[in-house]
Amino acid sequence: MCEVSNKAAVKRQHDWPEIFKGEEITLTCEIQAGGDTEWEYEWTRGNVRRTGDGRKLWVFTASGSSSGDYKCRGRQKTHSYSSTAWSDPLHLTVTDLTASEPKAELRSNETDIPVGGSVMLSCSVTSSSGWKYYWYRGDKSSEVLITQHGETSVSQEGLYWCRGGRGKPVYYTQYSDSVTVEKTVSNKAAVKRQHDWPEIFKGEEITLTCEIQDGGDTEWEYEWTQGNLRRTADGRNLWVFTASDSSSGDYKCRGRQKTSYSSTAWSDPLRLIVTGFCPEVPSFSASFSVGLVVGISVIVFLQLLFLFVRRKMKGETL
Repeated sequence: MCEVSNKAAVKRQHDWPEIFKGEEITLTCEIQAGGDTEWEYEWTRGNVRRTGDGRKLWVFTASGSSSGDYKCRGRQKTHSYSSTAWSDPLHLTVTDLTASEPKAELRSNETDIPVGGSVMLSCSVTSSSGWKYYWYRGDKSSEVLITQHGETSVSQEGLYWCRGGRGKPVYYTQYSDSVTVEKTVSNKAAVKRQHDWPEIFKGEEITLTCEIQDGGDTEWEYEWTQGNLRRTADGRNLWVFTASDSSSGDYKCRGRQKTSYSSTAWSDPLRLIVTGFCPEVPSFSASFSVGLVVGISVIVFLQLLFLFVRRKMKGETL
């Protein structure tokens, strides 16, 4: 076979640094200065040779066996014994993930939408590049909300998801974990104490109530914080506990509507300070003994005073 001076080269449709199982790969064999010559094409991957259809494109779905070096050459149709040299190899590596697809990550700078405001959501895929992002609100089967780059601003409450996609047909990543975005309503929350004693002692039972201003007939669930501790387990508007050293701190609450992704802002903090154990009250027997001693002492003192005065009066009479 006679080699012509034209050079062959293998090109990829998308030059992403990583390829995942299931992605569609398109390779093209380009002939330098091919002109009007009609060419047939041969392909090799390692020791596998593909000559069946003679096409310029090799399109396949990536699998574990797709990793390797790909080369091509062109053969002139009118001179079947004339061909280019084999191209330089193009190396492909298919990433074998245990989860089968990479997973998108969804983050939010805030999860509470202020009244009249919005929050920013960002979606990313750390593996490879070339992704567009598909956004969803509600459940995963809902229609695509928007398709754009990795950030979007939302002003509507709800459950948000995202995933990445690239190529044609589109290869999708796994869905991200969901992020719940809540809208802040105008109702105000306030923490109230059952007893407003100035001092709290260890061992005392404390009852706090979260009250929602103009709550009406709305059904609420309640969240509480004490410093960095967040308490959301039972959603009750009462928090009852026994005072201890760790009970000192600022307590806040907020209400979340059961039927929607709407909540109040956090209440102003109520500060509690636990001062120590309750002072002991003297027992009845101890009090009685002390009183008896004091009483006897007073009687003896009065008797002595009486005798002293009487003697003095007698001396003056004499």
